[in-house]
Amino acid sequence: MLRQLSLAIALAAGTVIAAPAFAQTAAAPAATQGQSPQQVVEQISNDLSKAIEGHQAELKNDKEKLIAVIDDTFLPHFDIDYASILVLGQHAREASPQQRERFAKAFYNSITHRYAEGLLNYTRGRVKVLPFTGDLNKSRTVVRTQVMLDDGKSVSVDYAFRQAKSGDWKAYDVIIEGISYITNYRNQVDAEIRKEGLDKLTADLEQKGSAAIDEMKQDSGQGGAKK
Repeated sequence: MLRQLSLAIALAAGTVIAAPAFAQTAAAPAATQGQSPQQVVEQISNDLSKAIEGHQAELKNDKEKLIAVIDDTFLPHFDIDYASILVLGQHAREASPQQRERFAKAFYNSITHRYAEGLLNYTRGRVKVLPFTGDLNKSRTVVRTQVMLDDGKSVSVDYAFRQAKSGDWKAYDVIIEGISYITNYRNQVDAEIRKEGLDKLTADLEQKGSAAIDEMKQDSGQGGAKK
């Protein structure tokens, strides 16, 4: 199942994993000022198509350039600090600011490298942003999209936003077919921290990169059964 949804996962995971937490202090591009959550998702989709289409071969041979595309496209629109605190769950209260920053950098960079190549399959029209209904909620507003897979089937990929102090809308969670990115990885991270501690987990992520993410999934029983 995970292989079938690789594009959706890449699109979704790439959004909240683009770079370390300290990079979130950078100012958002002027073009994003005053945009609604739905407009933010539409801009991400358009910017991604411009960056990927026609450059797949080049990006496939230069993974760091592909990572840079993810950084440039997604990072200004996501609340990395808040997302990392949610992933840590109760352990965020126990960790120092330095530990949280180090974990965020290691964890999100690892996931970025794990899913980055899935973005090479992206083409214009893959993502359909659905009409927004309801009122904007500063704490949680959801933008719903449909991602088209290679076999013609579509997958629901929703983005949870909250409004930053600056007034800009920032995404912090992605929900694929009803499964929250934050909740999924929080369960895995919680198990690893209880087993070996936050510092050891962070060190493993720094040293093993995306391989450490795969090991976490296997340890939590989410390895081969769902493929």
